[in-house]
Amino acid sequence: MYKVNATLNTGGGGYWSNTKTAVEITALQLAYTNDELDFGELRVRFNTATWDVNKLGLIYTDKQFMRELKELLTQKGFDASDVSYSEQGMQGDTYVSCDVGEGFINTFMQQA
Repeated sequence: MYKVNATLNTGGGGYWSNTKTAVEITALQLAYTNDELDFGELRVRFNTATWDVNKLGLIYTDKQFMRELKELLTQKGFDASDVSYSEQGMQGDTYVSCDVGEGFINTFMQQA
């Protein structure tokens, strides 16, 4: 688990939510990697006081959130070129699920 204290914004243009708001990001968790370390799941954990999935819906597919997430990851020294949303069924109540590739996994394992 890589602790983070950052705020990202949703643009309200996702398929599952039209809410524009700030979301406090608390941690990055590499929840799964395959044996070849070229595919995995990144869980971007958020403070549920700033985003309640039951009231606001899923952040999933919000373009502004993903753009700001990639900027944050790059600022932290991670390779964000292969980060994208996972499928809808992978999204959680306390995190946004993202697919990641070899570039991200390598840089994450060096820092975490």
